[in-house]
Amino acid sequence: MNDIAVTMVILGVTVVAFVSGKVPTGLVAVGAALALLATGILDLHEAFAGFADPAVVLIAALFVVAEGLDASGLTGWAGQQLVARGGTKTAVLTVLVMLVVALLSALISVNGAVAALLPVVVVVASRISVAPSRLLLPLAFGAHAGSLLTLTGSPVNVIISELAATTGHGGFGFFDFTAIGAVLVVGTVLITVLFGRWLIPDRRPATMPRDLSDHARTLLGEYASPQPFARVRVRGGSPLIGRPTATLSLGDQSAVQLIAVQGTDHRPAGDVVRPGDRLLLRGDTASIRILKHDNKLAGLGVNGALGRTDALIDSTYGVAEVVVAPRSSMVGETVFPGMVTESGDLVILAVQRSGEPIDAQTIVLESGDTLLVQGRWDKLDLNLADPAVLVVDEPDQLRRQAAPLGARAWIALAVLVLMVAALATGVVPPAVVGLLAAAAMVLARVVTVERAHRSISWTTLLLVGGMIPMSTAITKTGAAELIANGLVSAVGRYGPLLVLASLCVVALIFGQLISNTATALIIAPIAVSVAGELGVSPLPFLMAVAVVCAAAFLTPVATPANFMIMGPAGLRFGDYWRYGLALVALFLAAAVFLVPLIWPF
Repeated sequence: MNDIAVTMVILGVTVVAFVSGKVPTGLVAVGAALALLATGILDLHEAFAGFADPAVVLIAALFVVAEGLDASGLTGWAGQQLVARGGTKTAVLTVLVMLVVALLSALISVNGAVAALLPVVVVVASRISVAPSRLLLPLAFGAHAGSLLTLTGSPVNVIISELAATTGHGGFGFFDFTAIGAVLVVGTVLITVLFGRWLIPDRRPATMPRDLSDHARTLLGEYASPQPFARVRVRGGSPLIGRPTATLSLGDQSAVQLIAVQGTDHRPAGDVVRPGDRLLLRGDTASIRILKHDNKLAGLGVNGALGRTDALIDSTYGVAEVVVAPRSSMVGETVFPGMVTESGDLVILAVQRSGEPIDAQTIVLESGDTLLVQGRWDKLDLNLADPAVLVVDEPDQLRRQAAPLGARAWIALAVLVLMVAALATGVVPPAVVGLLAAAAMVLARVVTVERAHRSISWTTLLLVGGMIPMSTAITKTGAAELIANGLVSAVGRYGPLLVLASLCVVALIFGQLISNTATALIIAPIAVSVAGELGVSPLPFLMAVAVVCAAAFLTPVATPANFMIMGPAGLRFGDYWRYGLALVALFLAAAVFLVPLIWPF
């Protein structure tokens, strides 16, 4: 077989593997690159060049920036505002949900925006007694439309812009997508509001998630104690500064128990007390007030008598209820309120048995006992994966619904604004801007290095890095030119508009079956070759590909966002196509008729 035939066979096997879903997409993409190397289609440098491509670097950096917005509480705050201000009218809520998710997806990608808002949107649906599917399908599809507002909205946009830059016609700038994206967002919202009642099915999951927006106050009532907990901050000039944390004494205030030294928002506690450290205390309110006055401590909230919820939850620290599982290794262990766990990460605030608080000095745990524990949000996630306990409410859902903006929220917002401004000017390469923004999030301690690593979707990077060599092979072997010749021969005599429409239909079909990112990497080089055969600008062809790749509406497997809402909305595989088909028609019309008006042939 010649090189074109070999490339087409590898491409065919790759597409079948994507569609089957039996092999992880990242592994399929890397396997395709290795197959192209093994058959001699690509050399070693070409086969692995995708992983050093600026598009991959920018996509990775955007994951870290998105994590910074999440860690600072900005995305959670956006969801909380939606809950607080949305009212009870379904149409108004639908519009708000779609506009908010469109804006978020333009800044932090489709998947990040949907993941951030999904829990609160389900809560909103539950509050107004609306089937979750009626808000979650617009959530996902509004995010797809919003992804076309800016360069950073989707990996597809980054890929298309990078390829456009190599054609000699210049790449697409940060806001070049906005002209078409704004039209599609408005069109998607209008179709949803006007026809959604007939297009979107009524579906409900087997169980609905709890509304956790006022969960801290609920816990205060459930675990009320005559010896309330409080958190205080060590101010400059406090006599406690410099004292060893391991043997810290509160002096004459024997009525107040020091539970833990918790450090600050940005650093854990050290060996000695430092300004800004937080102390978790337990004692009567009057004694705590005296202690604060004598030791120059600032109050951060006292539960119980003062009814303050910020003693339990803020942007850094949270709480969780856990149940001792049957046959758990914790059965028979002795604990007490205020005890620090063996890992040093969590504090046991209270224990209940059969729904009643146990206010004893020591408690021998039994199966079914409920513990209220407090710690940093990331430590809660890490420690509560232990099979010895059953988590009542996921800390991540509680954080998104109840935690306030963090101290670094304004820094995260400033980094985002500066990143957008730098990308808009086009003076600095996008990959460099992305790396600088990601580094700023870490250096400003908005996110830790470990959390930044965890935030990156390595599957996405493997997919893009592995499929870029496929795109190279399609061009290098002449396969793109061959396909372009065939397409132009078939419909070229009717003009570039029909050729563009034909290419968009092919991309649409691919985009419903496999990842839209993979679709872009397969179709984009063909689009450039088609434009070359016709002797016209490749820009309208590439932008049209970006538009139809965003129209992945017909199946739950087309994008992670579509699949993400399937369970919470109670959707079935066939529930997407009716609503999706109306939006596919809108996106196809925009790609074929509107794009050439903005980027002429």
